[in-house]
Amino acid sequence: MFEDDHLAAIHKPAGIEVSGNKFKTIANALPQNLEASSFSDATTPQPVHRLDYATTGIVLIGKTSSNIRALNHMFENKTITKTYYAVTIGKMGRGGTISSEIDGKGAQSAYKVMESVPSERFGTLNLVQLNPKTGRRHQLRKQLFGLGNPILGDKEYAMDGLILKGKGLYLHAYSLKFNHPFTQEPICVTDELPEKFRKIYKSTEI
Repeated sequence: MFEDDHLAAIHKPAGIEVSGNKFKTIANALPQNLEASSFSDATTPQPVHRLDYATTGIVLIGKTSSNIRALNHMFENKTITKTYYAVTIGKMGRGGTISSEIDGKGAQSAYKVMESVPSERFGTLNLVQLNPKTGRRHQLRKQLFGLGNPILGDKEYAMDGLILKGKGLYLHAYSLKFNHPFTQEPICVTDELPEKFRKIYKSTEI
């Protein structure tokens, strides 16, 4: 979705790990799918953050040692703006901020309900824009479940009788905005909503 000599942004499909102890991972696929950097500190391209196995969307990749350090620093300092979209179950307010504790650390996300549609099985399905301010493990999934509005298709953080099987998780990493760590050029990468979202919200323009 974006690539230069320093970094790349790629689309991660559902059902594949970003990295880990398996052959089929995003990390293992990168060297065959990205151009090698021409800089002296070029390294094997590697993801600088993670998405869950079932989550789709953008993953940022570092191609040099200095850039990987810089991007990690930017994530730590919260200078990379992340926008996600999710489909949630049940009636929700129009938006707000969710503050909670995950694994003993503070976690904060802003959310805004973009559209709600009636559902015979689930009552209401909401298209929610999410901006996590921190990056805890399963943060958005846990926080929405804590609100009483679990993400559609989430089997781990779900309410009895409200599990949708066979369609995957309705959570998508939609955009990343940041200033390039070396050129300072403003970068905005977007990954359009998956087709399964658009089947529910046919008229929504995002």
